[in-house]
Amino acid sequence: MHLYETHLPVASTERSRKFYVAIVGLDFAYRDPGRDIVFLWIGTDRRSMLGLWGPSTTHGSKSHKCHFAIAVSLPELLAAGARLNNLGIATRDFGGDETTEPSVIGWMPSAQLYFRDEDGHSVEFITLLDDAPDPEFIGSLSAWKNRR
Repeated sequence: MHLYETHLPVASTERSRKFYVAIVGLDFAYRDPGRDIVFLWIGTDRRSMLGLWGPSTTHGSKSHKCHFAIAVSLPELLAAGARLNNLGIATRDFGGDETTEPSVIGWMPSAQLYFRDEDGHSVEFITLLDDAPDPEFIGSLSAWKNRR
């Protein structure tokens, strides 16, 4: 079992499509010609999908801030902070502090970076770590690596 799709209300499906393709790295899947909806593939093999719903649609008419996470490899996560910052997009840790270094949530454990799209939705790049869990730990990836 895995999450197949999620949907976001957006002010402009075209603007959001450009952001999620050029900045986040998703692949265009389909634009519904009868409704203001764009679908994007997350990853390979059509395993997951993101729907962008414009303001004239059922799910896009009631704008609200959402959050979702995209699983990436550790090397991709480590490169994401500088790459996004170079594109003018601020990245944050779990506590909300601006940084390019991933934070770690120890109970999983996972490393992650957060950023916002142009509609204010919270996007998370996350990597599950192969280390033993430490439920007491929340901090930077460097502190996680140096804790023992």
